[in-house]
Amino acid sequence: PPMAYISVRPERYSYGMLKKTGEFVINLTTEALVHATDYCGVTSGRDRDKWKDTGLTPGRASVVNVPVIMESPVHIECRVTDCIALGSHHMFLAEVAAVHVAEEYLDQSGAFHLEQAGPMVYSHGTYFGLGDALGTFGYSVRKKQKKKEKTGKQLRFKKKVRINSLLRDRIQKKYPVKIV
Repeated sequence: PPMAYISVRPERYSYGMLKKTGEFVINLTTEALVHATDYCGVTSGRDRDKWKDTGLTPGRASVVNVPVIMESPVHIECRVTDCIALGSHHMFLAEVAAVHVAEEYLDQSGAFHLEQAGPMVYSHGTYFGLGDALGTFGYSVRKKQKKKEKTGKQLRFKKKVRINSLLRDRIQKKYPVKIV
């Protein structure tokens, strides 16, 4: 099954909730949510109502019994399968129970475009936007194609693209992503 993990210090307020419920949601964050993301990371829910303070909207998850952040473009609902002590943090290993994506980032073919949501990352105390695409899978070894009229190889490529979309549909049926 698809798996995910988060690491939490035992003294954190959320640690007790994780141990009690055995559930959590990973809400992907964006550049538009950077202030709320930072605030939630540096304040404790033991002392503050983060929902009220940030203006974020709690939503109902479809499988787990913890809220999702409605402003987030992706919610990954998780059920804890193991908790491993790793020094200052404990790693909560979890099975992914459901994934939800914001419909506004889907194109007509159903492909999800996370880059349009303005995703951000945190690295060593600094938040970064992801910026422009740097390359696609395999670009470093791909041979440059010369411009010509359509050849048999190019026509086979179109057929391969169609086969890949059929494969994507089969994967979608096996691991459904709910669109919210």
